[in-house]
Amino acid sequence: MELDKLTLEIFSKLEQKWLHHCEGTKTRVLSIDGGGTTGIVASAALVHLEYQIQEKTGDSNARIADYFDIVVGTGIGALLAAMLVADDGSGRPLFSARDAAKFVADNQAELYKVKNVGVFRRRMRFSGRSMDIVLKEAFRRDNGKVLTLKDTCKPLLVPCFDLHSSAPFVFSRADASESPSFDFELWKVIRATSATPSMFKPYKLYSTDGKISCLAVDGGLVMNNPTAAAVTHVLHNKRDFPSVTGVDGLLVLSIGNGPLSRPSTVKLTPKGNCSTESVLGIVFDGVSETIDQMLGNAFFWNPNDYIRIQANGMAERAAEVLAERGVVSLPFGGKRLLTETNGQRIEGFVQRLVVSGRSSQPPSPCKAAVNPLVNRR
Repeated sequence: MELDKLTLEIFSKLEQKWLHHCEGTKTRVLSIDGGGTTGIVASAALVHLEYQIQEKTGDSNARIADYFDIVVGTGIGALLAAMLVADDGSGRPLFSARDAAKFVADNQAELYKVKNVGVFRRRMRFSGRSMDIVLKEAFRRDNGKVLTLKDTCKPLLVPCFDLHSSAPFVFSRADASESPSFDFELWKVIRATSATPSMFKPYKLYSTDGKISCLAVDGGLVMNNPTAAAVTHVLHNKRDFPSVTGVDGLLVLSIGNGPLSRPSTVKLTPKGNCSTESVLGIVFDGVSETIDQMLGNAFFWNPNDYIRIQANGMAERAAEVLAERGVVSLPFGGKRLLTETNGQRIEGFVQRLVVSGRSSQPPSPCKAAVNPLVNRR
């Protein structure tokens, strides 16, 4: 009996070492969808994700940014993503997942403040000025410094669509660290990716040196699910990710924000046409589902390296999101309902994160390098 116990302990330690060897070579990617104005699904998943990291490491100060190598988000997902990696000035994230979720929930009415426009004030739009105030507050340190793309403790990607070039534009910390012409204030980046055409005017922003401009509309039109953008970035950015040669070197967590085009929410005009709001919902969901299908195929031989968390019902609370059974895309179309819940899938993913240890990605490029000759050291 004692021999069996000893054998079990030996194999357990060997398994941990083997897992550490396998997972330690993988680059960890976190992607957060856009869509909607509440962020309930993503907020619930992120809070649970960080809580599980803290529980499994025994470190109450552990943050999501400690265990991911790159974070990407669109729309309200970009707001959450940027809050998770914004540098507080000491190399640590400005917000915990719980604080970020609370900030979004508490300021939801101001972020998406409705105003009536038009000759007869019958058309509804969101107030850009109101959103500006909230975003400026989120991405300003206590000392008054306004944060830019370079002021992040981990690489960040945020897509939008540029009307000047009629092409997608991806804001990237990697580009920002190369040239101030690609460095933008963080609050303006989030404002750009959130400019849904039917509810906001296109948003014009300039780089910190004023040389590059972008007339942006919502990134969700082209990359509502930005996971593919993150994967492509990692595979081609050999400066930050030199060891990654294919998807077998990635560990990806993709978080949705719930479907926008449920049959019960599709609105038709009096003439029987789809309303603009419904068309946008269909576009956002179509983009997200297409990317999920593509990545499911790309990770066909290593399906546990790509986890998609998405709400499929009418979840309105965090507990409902986490209690829903997970769904995976099948290789040739369709979906399969899993026995595991979203919460359980996150817990399993965290186990792999913890085994592989903290991310080795360098901190913000804005950090001043220590001169070894200063004070004769």
